Amino acid sequence: MRQRLIRSGLASLAAVALTAGVAGCGADSGDSTSTGSEGSAISAERCAENKSAGKITYLSGYQYQSSASILEYIAASKLGYFKDLCLDVALQPGSGDTAQNTKLLASGKATVSPVSEQDVIQARANGIDITGISSYSDAGLDVLMTNKDITDLTQLDGKVVGHKGYVPAAVEAMMVKAGVKWDSLKLVKQGYDPSVLPRKQGGLEALTGFISNEPNQLKAAGDDVTVWKPIDYGVPSSLGAMAVNPAFAKAHPNTVEDILRAALHAYDYCSASEAHISQCVGYAAQLSGPTYDKKLNSTIWKTETQVVKDNPTAGQPLGGVDPDNVAELVDMLHQFEIVPSSVTAAKAKGWFDPSFVSAIYTGDKLVWPAP
Repeated sequence: MRQRLIRSGLASLAAVALTAGVAGCGADSGDSTSTGSEGSAISAERCAENKSAGKITYLSGYQYQSSASILEYIAASKLGYFKDLCLDVALQPGSGDTAQNTKLLASGKATVSPVSEQDVIQARANGIDITGISSYSDAGLDVLMTNKDITDLTQLDGKVVGHKGYVPAAVEAMMVKAGVKWDSLKLVKQGYDPSVLPRKQGGLEALTGFISNEPNQLKAAGDDVTVWKPIDYGVPSSLGAMAVNPAFAKAHPNTVEDILRAALHAYDYCSASEAHISQCVGYAAQLSGPTYDKKLNSTIWKTETQVVKDNPTAGQPLGGVDPDNVAELVDMLHQFEIVPSSVTAAKAKGWFDPSFVSAIYTGDKLVWPAP
């Protein structure tokens, strides 16, 4: 079996300042902003329950970049939404190492963290006990970029393809599905400078990347490339997925609901207008320091939330887990021998608990304030 870490788009950005940005779902962001007082959006009984849960550690995917699954948690803290629900949430920046995040979750050193659905499956297959609780999209961030002279992926046969350490499974699956002769490719590890593609450095004809990062960097530099997206080829993935420590979720299920409730409320707020985007990105900048590029990070948020809007989880409200997508991910992981055959779709579906998200919606409307 091929042992390979499949990282979410966030996790693999550990050495690069990103680019990327708008879509909103759920409650009306303009009618229920925080009053700034503890317990203002929750019943006294449920407030006491959330307080009894103690300190909740949110561990980000990568630092405080303005990505979906990061920015809304920062905003929920800064806007007072966690306080409104009597939640004591500490924000902790992640290093970009998905494997580390899953282990910290399983150990209880982190309570909730962004972990892609495919990474939840792989973690559980490797005996790491975490539970997936939400996902924004069945599309992911992983893409392949080529120069404009490539009009069909089969033109890459025998060519040089660059990657960041491995070719993401979704990108590999897309290329194989498109008819590329995989064994003919010359796979080379590249750094984090996407300008190597338009320069065709070392004969490079294609480069893996993230839809909210390199394509925007190249566009800003005046370089026009073609972006090939696995979702366009029916290849499954996920974006903005969250996981929780199972013991915490079992002991405090209503608290897990309210963590997601506050974050989804903030997601809606941060997506409502350019002014709100600027405000929320400003919160991330405050946590990150003077070198934080607010313009680029605004583009991150706009790009990623647009992917969510264009590719929602089927039949689910924002944040709902699509069980069919989980099954398709298992098939893909089997295809590339990343998880053993003992990991069935039925078993993998049991590693996700959609009840937390379903409990905080009435239809497709987020319930705010809390019961």
